[in-house]
Amino acid sequence: MPAPFAFRPAADLHPFGDPRPLPEAEAARLLELDRRVLWKPFTQMRDYVGEEQVVIVEGRGNWLLDHRGRPLLDGVSSLWVNVHGHRVPEVDAAVAAQLGRLAHSTLLGPSHPAAIELAAELVARAPSPRLSRVFYSDSGSTAVEIAVKMAFQYWKQQPRESDRARDVFVTLDNAYHGDTLGSVSVGGISLFHGLYAPLLFRAERATSPSCYRCPLGRSLPGCGIACADDVERAFAAHPGRVAALVVEPLVQGAAGILVYPDEFLARAARIARDHGALLIVDEVATGFGRTGTMWACEQAGVEPDLLCAAKGIGAGYLPLAATLATEAIYDAFLGAHEDFRTFFHGHSFTGNPLACAAGLASLRLFDEGRVLERARALGGRLGERLAPFRDHPRVGDVRRRGVMVGIELVRDRGTKEPYPPAAKVGQRVVARAREAGVLARPLGPVLVLNPPLSLTDDEADLLCGVLYEAMDAVTLELDGELGG
Repeated sequence: MPAPFAFRPAADLHPFGDPRPLPEAEAARLLELDRRVLWKPFTQMRDYVGEEQVVIVEGRGNWLLDHRGRPLLDGVSSLWVNVHGHRVPEVDAAVAAQLGRLAHSTLLGPSHPAAIELAAELVARAPSPRLSRVFYSDSGSTAVEIAVKMAFQYWKQQPRESDRARDVFVTLDNAYHGDTLGSVSVGGISLFHGLYAPLLFRAERATSPSCYRCPLGRSLPGCGIACADDVERAFAAHPGRVAALVVEPLVQGAAGILVYPDEFLARAARIARDHGALLIVDEVATGFGRTGTMWACEQAGVEPDLLCAAKGIGAGYLPLAATLATEAIYDAFLGAHEDFRTFFHGHSFTGNPLACAAGLASLRLFDEGRVLERARALGGRLGERLAPFRDHPRVGDVRRRGVMVGIELVRDRGTKEPYPPAAKVGQRVVARAREAGVLARPLGPVLVLNPPLSLTDDEADLLCGVLYEAMDAVTLELDGELGG
């Protein structure tokens, strides 16, 4: 059925004028090479080579252009990294100017202006004045891995023997903190992480605050945030041994945009404090305005000891990440050369000048363009347009925090029975939406939207309207195929 609200078609909104496809021979060459030489992340390649391939050749504003000359509204910010849109003049100019001076120089000793200036800006905008030091890396996974290593070494370098015994990390079920082995160790999604268990260090996992499928069989508001009691249990299981609690604030993103109450985060943070442990907040997905504030943890009044930032930090231009630490943690690594208290960690491209220049330009835009104010307005617009999804018979849950959206499709709304994995319901809906000019992303049966903060009202309407129609058509087809 058509969406329950009117929206303008992609042809009226995209910025490409009269888009043209790549020449046929060039498109064929690229598609053949794509099948033959690439191995794509989180992609079952046997399925991929039999499906429609998409080669993105241009970006402009909130839109992408593929090899067929098809404009696509970027409804997932190119995996949650693009903040202000594509080809932003101010960011383009900053990167070009930096390229005219210095493309790269190591931070293993010397510094350069862009890294210094960006670090100062990040500290100034941190959710706590205690966060005073910035350690750069190149991805969200490495930012978390650095925080975990810092926390571990911090305790090992404490004067009291009892403090040096802290070597346990408390994490949550359904957590995702990246794909390097340290980050996988504090993750909690068995589909992604289970196979690698023999390679990982052990973490103590607490119950996920997943309200739609509450593992405790409770429901808001009468549950009293009972899932937080399991965080207390996890700490009590290792008295005096917990180094840190690692948590995604307010939204467990890769688990399907699992949105949870502020009070859970606030209570979990208090428990960590009561047990003398550090608090690591993974703001890789939630930072830079995604939840309506610069940092999600602000909304729960939580002040971390270590904060991990990536994705939006570089405006979606270049790989960049940062781990922010308190001065107390930094001080624990100071000593004479022969004491070997140094943090022995680094990357060749740590604090790359081009990436830092993009990050600086992005932060200026936050100030000059009132981006956070616009992000909150956009979240409200999306909330309005998502309302009809809640009434659809094949939608079990609609979850949103700011512009982060997860729409969970179910075969039976009453029992919450999921679609069988072989039905590939999420993939089919996303493919149908792409044909109509919208890029979304499936996380299993969950449809994910996480658009640039620069999305217009008309584009928000198109995004939700196209996705609704695609969802309705695919679930109707599946009703016939599955006999439902």
